[in-house]
Amino acid sequence: MKRNSKETVRSETDHAPDSRAWAYEVLKRFRLIFKAVQQHSQWVETRCGVTSAQLWAMWELWRSPGLRVTELAEAMSIHHSTASNLLDKLARKGLIRRERVSEDQRVVTVTLTQEGLDRIQQARAPAQGILQHALFRLSETVLQSLAHDLDALVQEMAIKDDEATMQPLIINPLPKPRRSAKKTGNPRA
Repeated sequence: MKRNSKETVRSETDHAPDSRAWAYEVLKRFRLIFKAVQQHSQWVETRCGVTSAQLWAMWELWRSPGLRVTELAEAMSIHHSTASNLLDKLARKGLIRRERVSEDQRVVTVTLTQEGLDRIQQARAPAQGILQHALFRLSETVLQSLAHDLDALVQEMAIKDDEATMQPLIINPLPKPRRSAKKTGNPRA
């Protein structure tokens, strides 16, 4: 159901002042959460040289050495192809090893290399990310309530990207300070 712009404006102005104040309070909580995730992601990339999603994959492999790609995807609640892409990047960095361990050559298990283990040791807890860690620690009742309430927000935003639910949360790290241009005497520099 599409709304025209007059309906949108009217519905926004019809809210009681208390409702509007609560909307701002919720917005502040989202800002707080996103900034914390950004800061954690930036720390992970700076300290460990991998993205937060890659670190989470490594953490899952540390917890359960010898996972298959499908098992890793399930543990991270992501698409099989997304897990495979994460592992490709980790393999290029020399942080994981893939092994065919059965007669069925299609079955590949994944383990961390020594360098991968060293990176996990460098990471500050929680290695799976602060948002995921916090969610995993909440009670089922709170999680059900959050899921229900966030469904209302998703519906109001008219988000139709079901594929996004199976991709890791990637929030761009905080911007890095810009370096000033060297003064060379050239006015165009």
